[in-house]
Amino acid sequence: MIKELQIRVTPDVAFQRERLCQFVAREEGIDVRTINALKIRRRSIDARQRTVYVNLSLELFVNEAPPAADFAPVAYGDVSGRPAVVVVGAGPGGLFAALRLIELGLRPIVLERGKDVHERRRDIARISREHHVDAESNYAFGEGGAGAYSDGKLYTRSKKRGSVEKILRVFCQHGASPDILCEAHPHIGTDRLPRIIEAMREQIRRSGGEVHFQTRVDALLDDGRRVAGAVAADGREFRGPVILATGHSARDVYRYLCGTGISVEEKGIAVGVRLEHPAQLIDSIQYHRRDGRGRWLPAAEYSYVAQCGGRGVYSFCMCPGGFVVPAASGPQQVVVNGMSPAARSSAWSNSGMVVETRPEDLDGPLAPFLREVMADAAFAAGREDWADAACPLRMMYFQEALERLAWLQGGSRQTAPAQRMADFVNRRLSYDLPRSSYSPGVVSSPLHFWLPAFVADRLREGFQTFGRRSHGFLTNEAAVIAVETRTSSPVRISRDGAMLCHVDREGLYPCGEGAGYAGGIVSAAIDGERCAEAVAASLGV
Repeated sequence: MIKELQIRVTPDVAFQRERLCQFVAREEGIDVRTINALKIRRRSIDARQRTVYVNLSLELFVNEAPPAADFAPVAYGDVSGRPAVVVVGAGPGGLFAALRLIELGLRPIVLERGKDVHERRRDIARISREHHVDAESNYAFGEGGAGAYSDGKLYTRSKKRGSVEKILRVFCQHGASPDILCEAHPHIGTDRLPRIIEAMREQIRRSGGEVHFQTRVDALLDDGRRVAGAVAADGREFRGPVILATGHSARDVYRYLCGTGISVEEKGIAVGVRLEHPAQLIDSIQYHRRDGRGRWLPAAEYSYVAQCGGRGVYSFCMCPGGFVVPAASGPQQVVVNGMSPAARSSAWSNSGMVVETRPEDLDGPLAPFLREVMADAAFAAGREDWADAACPLRMMYFQEALERLAWLQGGSRQTAPAQRMADFVNRRLSYDLPRSSYSPGVVSSPLHFWLPAFVADRLREGFQTFGRRSHGFLTNEAAVIAVETRTSSPVRISRDGAMLCHVDREGLYPCGEGAGYAGGIVSAAIDGERCAEAVAASLGV
């Protein structure tokens, strides 16, 4: 007999297989020895009340053999000699585009400006150790993209665009734990993602595809009507339709597209800070327990949103039991992001706390801030069009201005300016700072003074609102660390809604987060698959 069950149990039962089997046997009135397998198909934590429960969807096998595997693997054939498709970028959008191309019988040629996922790790370590940012190999650039060393969360709301389950199954096929198939908020962990990414790359090569590292694309083979390939910095040409999956930090690509007349649209972003609490404090708040998560519960997550001064203020990329990391992709930048290892076992929990910013704000309340920053002639060089309302790169210039200001406030190093949370809300200087997971170090700085008032005022109001909702959240035990600016792409590369190719260039397929059509690992992967399918359709495959 195979039976599907929906049960609600305490954490000590949910996370101990033997106790769970005994509970199910008792509830179903059967002998526990007849249970051959108990498959968890869905698991979520309900912490809304004082007693925390775990909701489980189960598949019960009584005197019945379970299936040999939890999912059917995708078959990847040999595409040697098949038509080539150029994929620019080896982040989730590019990797999943390449794998889907192989499924469809096309040969991907993946061009990645950074290094492979293991070599890249050394350059990332240098950011903390030497305060040196390699502009081609960092948290944003390199195999796996920004997701490889940021967090590895696989939760998305973009479920209408493609199969989330398919994306998760492909991750499992390449080494991820099958647990991600059942969790409400699946997470792989930054410590485990690199070997999974490496397995994907080797699959691409085994199937006859190509993966080229340290191969920055500087131009497209473009006749003004059709893109026929890409040109690397060393002059090599790679021919075929181009899936452009460069990620949200490839600012040189945006400049190139604008300079060659390939249409790009201005897009709103969100900017703010990383907010870091002791993990024990967040656990106790979210689980309503003085001892926090206890023995069985995972590190607690939170999600906050409020409307402040006509703009959304919200938590972003919450990393329970995680670390704040330096995410700059070039010199004279300080950018912070968050990541969590698989165990989510660090002493801190952090999230981005950001303010919605729209293009029209650059002509309104943010105009004085931009005028002041652009008065620095060295910084303004190459950005002379910042005051032109028709310039599609202005939101990118705003990002760059905030990142440079944070770099200056941090001491012109990768040390990040920071302030205690309650001090920030009350406009007080922090004379000391709590311990932080940010490895390059933090320095006390009056964020309330130098952040644009448009951002700082809304963050303060948002923190007060969140503190009223969750007693203890607004505290000087937490640190506000600046700046969080890479929440999404500052532009959208225009594409046809049905065909997914660029609106005025055949053969060019803007893809993923960098093109403005995704917001995280899974949504970028889905968009990569969709672009691969669009290319295949255009080639009649």
